[in-house]
Amino acid sequence: METYNLSHDIKAFGVQVKTFPMGVGEAFHDLIQKLPNGDKRSYYGISVCTDKGIIYSAAAEEAYPGEAGKYDYEKYEIQKGEYLTEEIKGWQQKTDCIKDVFAEMMKDKRVNSLLPCVCVEWYKNTEDMLCMIKIN
Repeated sequence: METYNLSHDIKAFGVQVKTFPMGVGEAFHDLIQKLPNGDKRSYYGISVCTDKGIIYSAAAEEAYPGEAGKYDYEKYEIQKGEYLTEEIKGWQQKTDCIKDVFAEMMKDKRVNSLLPCVCVEWYKNTEDMLCMIKIN
């Protein structure tokens, strides 16, 4: 595991997946289909772990202020700061193991064990994904 300093807040927008873990792929597909063809932006899976379970949202980085409103999506913000990270190469063939990567990361003493905990999947491209958990 590595640490990564996110130097600025990331404004994003998307939709909560009501049937998590089912429906994640469809949520991203629908989101991508609504955006301009050939769009080169980052996508994020944002999980909020609560005592009642996981709230998962599929999100895209906002290309300009107010873009979320144009598509009528929920707004999200990924906060700047220090993150514990684990890179997954070839993530499309490894979607079943992402939860295990986060489970292992949660064991690290630098991760705040108090709920809610926010986990971020940063889909940099079709091959590289970064699992991120904010640390103190």
